[in-house]
Amino acid sequence: MYENVVKKIREADKIAALTGAGMSVESGIAPFRGEDGLWNEFDPQEYASLSAFRKDPDKSWELFRLQIEECSRAEPHEGHHSLVELEEHGLNSVITQNVDDLHQKAGSKKVLELHGNLSELICSSCRERVKTKDHLKYILDGDIPHCKCGSIFRPDVVLFGESLPLGVLRKSQHEAERTDLLISIGTSAVVQPAASIPTLAKKTGSVLIEINPKRTVLTPKVDHFLKGKAGEKLSGLMERL
Repeated sequence: MYENVVKKIREADKIAALTGAGMSVESGIAPFRGEDGLWNEFDPQEYASLSAFRKDPDKSWELFRLQIEECSRAEPHEGHHSLVELEEHGLNSVITQNVDDLHQKAGSKKVLELHGNLSELICSSCRERVKTKDHLKYILDGDIPHCKCGSIFRPDVVLFGESLPLGVLRKSQHEAERTDLLISIGTSAVVQPAASIPTLAKKTGSVLIEINPKRTVLTPKVDHFLKGKAGEKLSGLMERL
């Protein structure tokens, strides 16, 4: 199962990884979609959209607080650490849909965050940025952080109704176009524009590998499908490199 994938990794000069919610689930972070997804409890249009935040920031902060608390407790798993090790074998970048900072905590050097990061707060008016950890106790006590200008802070993540940061998206597309091998990990491959990243890599000649507990819409297009958890499969690959 691993041998052909290991061979392709050894042959590749440039490698990229795309990670989704399945990567974070193994660190105890709830996904947005699926059986135990956050959207089953929190309607994204009522809690996680730009219009919802402007209308009722207190309500949006119910969700933000839950996410921040969950991510502040989470630790990288063996899959995150395996991607750091893979940098010695040609991994140039990790493109992630996740907002939990776990790739950086593990030590990944080049992380492209398509949806932002909960580790920073941004002022809704003057755009001042601060570290979430500096306000963590205040947030977990149930309060809402305010900027010195008087406006309310929000996590520096992409809300519904907002566009992805164009610079990060373009860099991610560039990485996909120039990679020899792309590993798609723990993503359903249905949320655009992130879902187009593996397809773009494939069109420009990249070997495509998918790691997922279940088959996805991407699976028929990949060269190799490793069925299972990210931590198990990535560490299995690293043991054989």
